[in-house]
Amino acid sequence: MVVRTGVSRAWCLLGLTLFLTSAEDFSWTRQRPGSFYYSTFPKGFLWGVGSSACQTEGAWDKGGKGPSIWDAFGHQGGNVFMNHTADSACESYHKVKDDIQLLKELKVNHYSFSISWPRVLPTGIKSEKVNREGLGFYNDTINALLANKIIPIVTLYYWDLPQALQQKYGGWQNISMTRYFKEYADLCFESFGDRVKHWITFNNPWAIAEEGYETGRHAPGQQLGSGGAYKAAHHIIKAHAEVWHSYQKKWRRQQQGLVGISLHSAWGEPIDLSSKTDVEVAERYMQFSLGWFANPLYHGDYPGVMKEYVGKKSTEQGMPSRLPAFSVQEKNYIKGTVDFLGIGHFTTYYISRKSYAPPGLSYVTDRNLVELVDPKWPESGSKWLYSVPWGFRRLLNFVKVQYGNPLIYVTENGISEKLPCAQLCDDWRIDYLRGYINEMLKAIKDGVNVQGYTAWSLLDKFEWDRGYSERFGLYYVDFQNQNKPRYPKASVHYYKKIIKANGFPNAKEVASWHHQATDICSSSSQLLVTEPLATHMEMVTEIVVPTVFTLCILISAILLLLLLRKRQ
Repeated sequence: MVVRTGVSRAWCLLGLTLFLTSAEDFSWTRQRPGSFYYSTFPKGFLWGVGSSACQTEGAWDKGGKGPSIWDAFGHQGGNVFMNHTADSACESYHKVKDDIQLLKELKVNHYSFSISWPRVLPTGIKSEKVNREGLGFYNDTINALLANKIIPIVTLYYWDLPQALQQKYGGWQNISMTRYFKEYADLCFESFGDRVKHWITFNNPWAIAEEGYETGRHAPGQQLGSGGAYKAAHHIIKAHAEVWHSYQKKWRRQQQGLVGISLHSAWGEPIDLSSKTDVEVAERYMQFSLGWFANPLYHGDYPGVMKEYVGKKSTEQGMPSRLPAFSVQEKNYIKGTVDFLGIGHFTTYYISRKSYAPPGLSYVTDRNLVELVDPKWPESGSKWLYSVPWGFRRLLNFVKVQYGNPLIYVTENGISEKLPCAQLCDDWRIDYLRGYINEMLKAIKDGVNVQGYTAWSLLDKFEWDRGYSERFGLYYVDFQNQNKPRYPKASVHYYKKIIKANGFPNAKEVASWHHQATDICSSSSQLLVTEPLATHMEMVTEIVVPTVFTLCILISAILLLLLLRKRQ
């Protein structure tokens, strides 16, 4: 095992594990553990891809948009790999039609994207200014998707808080964000709710709180300790509830839509299933990640184990608990404010207890555990991401047991690469998609209520503090080219086959998909190699040749003048 840095209801996780090995309603699992399962998804299952505004749109100061915290964070320098910024990103603001054409080629049912809060409200506050041009951009995008029979799934907040709100109020450290976020959400419901029926309030609030306000690895770069993370999360949960209640009261009857949230979590597997201690530690891992946000929304309060451990660590330092408390009224107001649960999942870790009490106060030390990985697990372009498909099924079953089998949409699932040169034949991504989607199919056969899947992501894009060094896209984007052309990777063709078949019909057909995808990508790779040459020749034809021709005429004219003067 390789070590990575970084006691309540433990029976649930252990019971789940036993369930997966003896499920009576899915006997195939018992007969062929770990094998690939050939079958199809339920009729009407939704297939899609996703992106986010900050990572793809570019045009950071165009069309009336105000600056976001990620604009400010990137422009400071030293915060992002190689000082990359999202200023132009994939230029999707100017290439909406092109990207929708890619969606048509994929034949997806839905497209998950986010609205940039500062693009529609430049200062974040509705009473100060509404940017009609920004509203028009998203209005046109939604109409174009629907015209092509693609369902829009819209996220209201994907990390790009208006910089003005951070500067003036301290961002999510301030409870006033709940009011401003509700006003922004109401504007979106009013403007687009007649056509958008799937709303996500927040994407991965864990990262917003922990990496934005504790470690400072993400915008706004605040290093406020674990207290800052817990406080930000507290306000985000309240903001979500405010928006859900607003939709329930003002919009639902007329618009008939759904409001959910997208929570991200790895799966934490006990390193020793026979060890009660390891099972309890793995349960604690899941409650500190997924339960941190899901438990208040489904059960009205933070997980008991989280309150216990944060409180105990705080008491040892002579202070009250750093984890804020909900009032009884707030618990009742927050509980049940989820029409569907979005799940973002990428990887799995083995979990074990620490052999010593780690010093200091932080989210990581509060958990009091260690994450481990198996050296045999395939790696990716991201140091935290390993391909472990079987963990996906376990996570989905955990959600089923913990939260009453809610309606689930998988909102993000994918793998990155980090290569020194362009590579369109992404066999590792094909293997990842094949394995993870198949484990999701097994989970559905277990009875988990998953009704849609979103591959992450449509395009290579700005990857936050990693800049453009890691690529998650099904389509390769040439960031060195000002036009940001897109090229399909082999995984595009493989995913299309899964969508068309609605699953994995039989071994022979599925095996042929891989061969077809790699054959197509080989010719695409040749196109990618010749593209820079073609661009160079185009530049020579359009710029260099006319320039040289003009210079020749000027030189000839000068020589002619000199000759005439000499004769005179």
